[in-house]
Amino acid sequence: MVFIRCIFFLWLSFFSFQFAFAQGVSAQVSAKRVQVGVAFEYAVVITVNATNFVPPNLKDFDIVSGPNQSSSVQYVNGAMSQQLSISYGLVAKREGKFIIGAASIMANGQKLETAPITIEAVKGAVPAGGNSNETQYSNKVSGSDLFIRTGTSKNKCYLGEQITITQKVYSRMQIIGFQKFAQPTYDGFYSQAQESTSKGQLATENIDGINYYTYELFRTVAIANKSGKITLSPVEGDVVVRRQGQAKPKNVFEQFFGTAAYEDIPVGVKSRAFMVDVMALPEKNKPANFKGAVGELSCKLQVNRNQLKANEAFNLRITVSGKGNIKLIDAPEIELPESFETYEPKISEGSNSKTFDYLVIPRSEGEFVLDQLGFSYFNLIKKDYVNIPLETIKIKVLPADASSQGAQIYSAQSQIKQTENDIRYIKKGNFKLAKADVEFFNSFKHIFLLILIIMTLGLALFLRRNYIKSNSNLVLVKERKAAKVAKKQLQGAEQLMLKNQKDNFYTEVLMALNNYVGHKLNIPVAELSRERINSALTIKKVDAGVLDKLLATINSCEYSKYAPGAVSGDLNAVYKDTVDLIAELEEQLNKKTNEKVA
Repeated sequence: MVFIRCIFFLWLSFFSFQFAFAQGVSAQVSAKRVQVGVAFEYAVVITVNATNFVPPNLKDFDIVSGPNQSSSVQYVNGAMSQQLSISYGLVAKREGKFIIGAASIMANGQKLETAPITIEAVKGAVPAGGNSNETQYSNKVSGSDLFIRTGTSKNKCYLGEQITITQKVYSRMQIIGFQKFAQPTYDGFYSQAQESTSKGQLATENIDGINYYTYELFRTVAIANKSGKITLSPVEGDVVVRRQGQAKPKNVFEQFFGTAAYEDIPVGVKSRAFMVDVMALPEKNKPANFKGAVGELSCKLQVNRNQLKANEAFNLRITVSGKGNIKLIDAPEIELPESFETYEPKISEGSNSKTFDYLVIPRSEGEFVLDQLGFSYFNLIKKDYVNIPLETIKIKVLPADASSQGAQIYSAQSQIKQTENDIRYIKKGNFKLAKADVEFFNSFKHIFLLILIIMTLGLALFLRRNYIKSNSNLVLVKERKAAKVAKKQLQGAEQLMLKNQKDNFYTEVLMALNNYVGHKLNIPVAELSRERINSALTIKKVDAGVLDKLLATINSCEYSKYAPGAVSGDLNAVYKDTVDLIAELEEQLNKKTNEKVA
């Protein structure tokens, strides 16, 4: 018996060893149903130490890339596992069903093989400029390889019914990321974004035998707020995918690791417009207190106390809960006794409920029964209106406390009579009375401001006219500004004097005198001479002493200009005499001009 058990355990260990090796290598493809001319991936995954890799026979396919190798190492609970992947980019040459045979490796003296895989190749798109008989690989992203699909939980719903709208990306290439997408909004719907079911993870989905990477971009809860056929706006953006590249490896490392075989590119995609048929709620049997509630709902009525004194307050609370358009439900209208005063309710929302809290103040004593309260909604299962009668509430109101401050005695509205002269509050203290019918229009202030504006405008026009007139005569302008120009040039002469630059100093003084005399007498500087200056100033009746001083200064400056270094003297005295000379000339010429005008 012991011998049999030993044989059994040895056989079981051997079988487990062989099974482990059988699981050490496997083959997989990105799709078992492919298009002719469209690339797909075939990969051999090795999880044991192996040698002598022998690829399968791929005679029915064109190899567009590979073999590409990638490896990874994982540590789980302190144990290390290593995985090596050898992949090929393949393109079917023609339509039909083909078998990719077994790939094999050697591990610990054992030959391990992968299981054969059957590939069905169907007719693909005809390449531009080619014909249907040509098989040509293309790396362009077609609409069947990458698209966005809009989905709804219902294509036909009632007004106010809640539906779920999703936007999901489908791609035959690996999805890397997303760009330029914005949270969609849907006209005709109250919408609220929800967490995507993808939660940052890609999934795979098989459609017509083709495997797609899928990712739910947006999930939105929407409630239609108008009836009719409503078209959902499409979403658009860029999906970054990893696709087969056509660039040749630049070196042996790229060829070995396959880094040049793939590229990440953004591809612009846009979903198709999707239509939802929103049906209007039926008018038949619609209750008078219906406020647009739709779904499967319940309603509960509560009061915080049933007995109180007049002019005291109690809370009346209506809570609507269940499944439906709770967020869009308006506050119910409540019918209360005539002596009950109420205000707008305080509204609070939960995950699946909405509470309306009314503050109610009874103004007169007595026993009252609140039995006219109810809530109605449209039931989606019954497709009819449901009226929920609320619980009957009895309220006992005791007489008001007369000693309390602010106690009020309620009088029915029918008993109040309006009189012509009622009692009004009399103000006390110092206050100022003013006519209630005093207006700014046609008042003294209004007329004074109008006159002031007209006078200001007239003065501005008068000053502008004089300014234009005074500057229109260029001769008079030059004559008026002659002293100013000369003064500016003498400032330059002063700087040269301080630097003891005699030659430049006399030149600057000469230019100042010539410019002043030329502008003042309206004689071009190039035409100035001693005889002409003497004649013109004599006609202007300038004193002979001033005239002689002017001519002497000009002679001295010219002598210094044409005989540099020959003139010596006190520059400060020359500068001061020139300034005094121009001042005397300005005074005499302006005096003669004023006498002439007078």
